[in-house]
Amino acid sequence: MALYTKAAEILDKMEKQQGALKTLVYESKFANIKQLFALVCEVQKFSSILENIIVSTKLLKHTKLKMPLAKVLVFDMLMGQGLKCGGSWKALLMKHRSRLQTELALMKVKQKVSRNEDLLPSNVRQPVGDQLPRYARVNILKTTVEDTVDYLKRDGFIYKGEASKLDDLTLTAKEFVKDLHLPEVLVFPPKTDFHDHFLYKAGHIILQDKASCLPAFLLNAPPGSHVIDACAAPGNKTSHLAAIMQNRGKLFAFDLDAKRLATMSTLLLRAGVTCHQLANQDFLKVDPDCKLYGDVEYILLDPSCSGSGMVCLQDRPSTDPQKDASRLASLATFQLRCLNHGLRFPRLKRLIYSTCSIHSQENEEVVTACLQQNPGFRLVPLLAEWPERGLPPLPQCLRASVNGTRTHGFFVALLERCKKVKNLMPQVTVQIRHPEMTATCPPTSEKTPEATPNESEASECENKATAAEEGAPGEKKTKKRRRKRKKKSGGMRTELKD
Repeated sequence: MALYTKAAEILDKMEKQQGALKTLVYESKFANIKQLFALVCEVQKFSSILENIIVSTKLLKHTKLKMPLAKVLVFDMLMGQGLKCGGSWKALLMKHRSRLQTELALMKVKQKVSRNEDLLPSNVRQPVGDQLPRYARVNILKTTVEDTVDYLKRDGFIYKGEASKLDDLTLTAKEFVKDLHLPEVLVFPPKTDFHDHFLYKAGHIILQDKASCLPAFLLNAPPGSHVIDACAAPGNKTSHLAAIMQNRGKLFAFDLDAKRLATMSTLLLRAGVTCHQLANQDFLKVDPDCKLYGDVEYILLDPSCSGSGMVCLQDRPSTDPQKDASRLASLATFQLRCLNHGLRFPRLKRLIYSTCSIHSQENEEVVTACLQQNPGFRLVPLLAEWPERGLPPLPQCLRASVNGTRTHGFFVALLERCKKVKNLMPQVTVQIRHPEMTATCPPTSEKTPEATPNESEASECENKATAAEEGAPGEKKTKKRRRKRKKKSGGMRTELKD
């Protein structure tokens, strides 16, 4: 029964958009991950058909089951290998078995099909996720790319060299290549399973989508630096940051979810990360002026988002468009607050912002609003060779998609503190679809000044330097007069003493 209850729990969280399928499954700590993952995938695929059967037969009314659990049990009874549980639940379902089977048969007759698979829409029969390559990032804290390639070759994999174009990522059987954009990422055919492989279990490779590797790679925090991972769990980006930093410096990682943070701690331990400090804390409540973060120069911000770029969520029909629009606006407001807050750290040099969303409201519009409120920062142009750019007028940013980059949907923007404030706004000013976003400010404890102390200081220094250059002759005369006055006053004091 544990399998069914855990599968139902994951389905319920997915329906509420509380996480992606893979993340929820691997965070569940279920004994047989592969069995749980396979069951949840299949139930999700047949979700609408199962719901129609359950509603038509009034199963919930007769059994008092909740919909997610009913879907799991009905799937295994009608389409799987039969119910694997005993006891009261199996007895309960068996009473309704004939009615459930009849309803499934009627659906096939109406649609003139003979197989369960043929009931599915054509776009669901071959899920988009099944077309994506399997990406594995080599963990350079424990090994090298060369050693990993050699190990895989000895293990029967066929190395095809470094990819030079996207078509090179179309692989079969046990072929693999080195990615054309990210040197530490290896690419394998779709659905290649590494969860029982030595390299994965030993933390030598991290199973991470290529687009998800972009933020840490592009932030490129040097060894010895102080870095913040603002919304860190489940920890793949954190381990990537630590690898780039060579485990030297300080890596502060924050997350509100204590369970996810505990899972993350295990992942970081396996990856050999030692430079991190985990905190179960809301990033928005972290004081930028705290002495502990006084040397933070780099921030990776990957805040909560709609997850609309995740392929397992892309084909899900909207049941309440108005509710979806409201949620999107709320997320965008939260994301803007996080960005504004991140830019308040006094010694910050660079902040990278990313989402696994395809909506411009969470991406270009949030970045644009942030730049308008923080004129001391500018966008850094990223990877000229990357095929998909940010929507106009922000081509400096990157986008990723299934068709364009052979990854999940993603967005990345890199903000950098600049010395001169002038002439920045024309580069980023666009019409905001939701003006209320630009008017939204964090609470008083998180106020976003027009210029941070460092920016004001820099401007002040520049003004002083200009004034010094323009008024140099006048200053020399003033100094001579002061010296004469001092001499006179000194002479008078001597006379008085005598």
